[in-house]
Amino acid sequence: MNELPNCPKCQGEYTYHDGTRLVCPTCSHEWTPGTEQPAVTTEADEAEQDNTVRDANGNVLVTGDSVIVIKDLKVKGSSLVVKGGTKVKNIRLVDGDHNIDCKIDGIGSMALKSEFVRKA
Repeated sequence: MNELPNCPKCQGEYTYHDGTRLVCPTCSHEWTPGTEQPAVTTEADEAEQDNTVRDANGNVLVTGDSVIVIKDLKVKGSSLVVKGGTKVKNIRLVDGDHNIDCKIDGIGSMALKSEFVRKA
C-alpha cells in the first residue's frame, strides 16, 4: 500500500512526502529520497550521535562536574521542589531520558534532565 521507503533511522513504515523530502512521523527524521543522510542535522541529533551530554547552554558535561538548576523542578511523588539556582556537585552521567544522577542536599538522590541545568 505505502510505496515509500521505510525510515533509515528507525525503520518506521509511516513515512510521507513533505515537498522534496521524506519525513518519518515516528522519529521526526527528514531525508531526501535516494540518500541515507538527514537533510537537516540539528545540534540535538549531533549530540545524540556522539553520546555527549550537553547542558541548557550547549556546554559539554562530564561525570564529576558541578551544575546549577536553572528552573524550579517538582520532585515526583513528593511535595518537595528543587529551586532554581540550586548548585549540584559531583554529578554522574547515565544513559536514559534523565541523564544525570546526583544527590541534592535536603532532598537526596535524584535523576535530572540535562536540559534543566547549566554548568557551574
